[in-house]
Amino acid sequence: MQVKTMRLEAEEAKIIYQETAGLAIITIHRPQLKNALTANMWTQLANIASQVLDNPKNKVLIIRGSGENFTAGSDIKEFNSISLDKAEEAFLHMERTISIVENLPIPTIGVINGPAMGAGLELALACDIRIGSEKARMGIPVGKLGITLNNKFAKRLVDLVGPSATKDFVFTGRVYKAEEAFKVGMLNYLVAEKDLTRYSLRMGKLVAGMSPASCSAVKRSVRECIDSAPALWEGSTPFVDAVDFPEGVRSFVEKRQPQFTRQRL
Repeated sequence: MQVKTMRLEAEEAKIIYQETAGLAIITIHRPQLKNALTANMWTQLANIASQVLDNPKNKVLIIRGSGENFTAGSDIKEFNSISLDKAEEAFLHMERTISIVENLPIPTIGVINGPAMGAGLELALACDIRIGSEKARMGIPVGKLGITLNNKFAKRLVDLVGPSATKDFVFTGRVYKAEEAFKVGMLNYLVAEKDLTRYSLRMGKLVAGMSPASCSAVKRSVRECIDSAPALWEGSTPFVDAVDFPEGVRSFVEKRQPQFTRQRL
């Protein structure tokens, strides 16, 4: 019986890809765990996003989560059984995957119906436009896990909400509800859940009808205007803290408050 359950969970953890009427649609599907992404799912997402342009009919990419979640980010429980080096590699892989989506020359739309947390928030922010329902929740609670935001992760937040609000997200573990996220620009559009799919597809088709040259040019121009972050930190400042990260992950798995004890200068 246990084996059957494990097999079912493995089958339900997947990235679904569809193409229709100029729209490429990626759906993150792991409903039993808030669409949390496993390492394999991050790889699937990277591969699919890299191949969207193989079909020249695709004018817009839509990314959404199944059910009432976008994605809770990475599956933290996976980190409880791997080394710090492997965890660091996993975070670098996440960043590379998110950057693939962010750097696509075609417009990208994130559809947020529920929590977009941690790396899931970063994936949402990598989209050009975000459409949310009243169930949208957006936050990056890395402070409870000993995860360090590298410059590219931080920059996506700073560009939208500013330096102080970005630090507030980490310092307090704050989560924005839909209205708050809409007011600060983390969501471009806020619509009723019952209308979300229809509205998102209509918006996708509207954008797909625009000049591809204009869309790709404005993406490039905007990026050049605001892209001041240096190259991704690799080697000097890791994603995972050698002391706080193991404690943060253990406390998550054990469902308790973390006990961070090391003094910082």
